[in-house]
Amino acid sequence: MLLVIYRHGLRAQEACVLEWSAVDWETSELHVRRVKGGKSAVHPIRGDELRALRKLHRETNGRTFMFITERGGPMTADALNRMVKRLGDGSKRFGFPIHVHMIRHACGFKLANDGHDTRALQDCLGHKSISSTVRYTELSATKFKDFWRD
Repeated sequence: MLLVIYRHGLRAQEACVLEWSAVDWETSELHVRRVKGGKSAVHPIRGDELRALRKLHRETNGRTFMFITERGGPMTADALNRMVKRLGDGSKRFGFPIHVHMIRHACGFKLANDGHDTRALQDCLGHKSISSTVRYTELSATKFKDFWRD
């Protein structure tokens, strides 16, 4: 679940409403529907993620939603946030409380630091406004990397 959230920059609610019908197994693509009026998109699914999703799909026994609770119902955003908070509390490395949206931010900063174009990053994260995306590129150490060549 956390890998899917990270790779696709999902909000908690977006992860919780993911259905198996959003996965195109033939093309290894995930149809991401954004909340908050964001732009939906189709994202590629990499090999390790695809293998994990196939295993999870078998384990969920034909359920509609990708991520379910122990009782078999769909995961809620509150339950997901509690789970991530517990995971963060279990690790004393952070020194501050963590939440699911930090995983989305980690995705944005990672892609920006890898040198991805701000507009492409905007589309990937589903932002309506570029001003929401700029925060990820402002701190990127690589944004001036190829300005001058020897």
